[in-house]
Amino acid sequence: MTRAIRIERFGGPEVMQLVDVNLPAPGPGEVVVANEAIGVNMLDTYVRKGMYQVALPSGLGAEGAGRIEAVGPGVAGLARGMRVAWIAHAPFNGYTEARIVDARRVLPLPEGISAETAAASLLKGLTCWYLLSRSYRVRSGDWILVYAAAGGVGSLLVPWAKALGARVIGVVGSEAKRELALASGCADVVLAADNIVGRVRELTSAKGVAAVYDSVGRDTFIQSLDCLAKHGVMVSYGNASGPVDPVSLFELMRRGSLYVTRPTLFDFIGERHELEAGASEVFSRLGAGQLRVAINRRFALADAAEAHRALEGRGTTGAMILEP
Repeated sequence: MTRAIRIERFGGPEVMQLVDVNLPAPGPGEVVVANEAIGVNMLDTYVRKGMYQVALPSGLGAEGAGRIEAVGPGVAGLARGMRVAWIAHAPFNGYTEARIVDARRVLPLPEGISAETAAASLLKGLTCWYLLSRSYRVRSGDWILVYAAAGGVGSLLVPWAKALGARVIGVVGSEAKRELALASGCADVVLAADNIVGRVRELTSAKGVAAVYDSVGRDTFIQSLDCLAKHGVMVSYGNASGPVDPVSLFELMRRGSLYVTRPTLFDFIGERHELEAGASEVFSRLGAGQLRVAINRRFALADAAEAHRALEGRGTTGAMILEP
């Protein structure tokens, strides 16, 4: 048996329940991982609310880190006691003391990277990897706009983009977050309530930015289009304010022949070689100190609902984890 968070209906944090569940032996190609730390991400709230449809009852959580407790038949390169991180979404079942994981979604942890750091950064770091190298390939000298620049993804995206030579304009929700975003490498930071389009045009000599990385969704979509330069790329990768409403393609034409993409991480790491390539980049940049993970909130597994309330309240910075 193991303890896990389950939902039997979609809704607010109150639908999350801590229950005892069976933990069978791993089957062919599977391992059992005892979690030492579990990542908490906006993705988890989308699943809980029913924005991403899953079969009920369901677990929550797509990443964690710990040690392998058991290895199923046919698994190579992984052994009992090995320090590992995992990332998986089929099914979502991360908020648990221990879980069975497809061995293809499990990564040995390099020396010097703790389970806490891995759980707080793997999904977010892989998100940065595909945003900066797949959705729009950032080039040295590019101006880009990053929403939630002091948040879990933003606090990694900003220094990574700066290391690639980009000039980052960050958007944050408070003065305290402005200071954090500047410290992480933003060339300039604007408050969400300010005239973002005006400031972007001022900083870029009226040209606009090469790409916008927008995790907010519905409330900022048109504003984000207005910040782009001709042929700019709008990367809408989150739904913090809700899914983006339908928009006429004419709006892209009249703003300068823009491009729009709505990517999701698991389409970029579906194959083992893709996951390994992205994780290698993340672990390498963490090991070199180019990326630093600030774990600013820790919650017990039993308090996972409180973690969701904190995350959705938009008062958090950096990363948060659950401790089994």
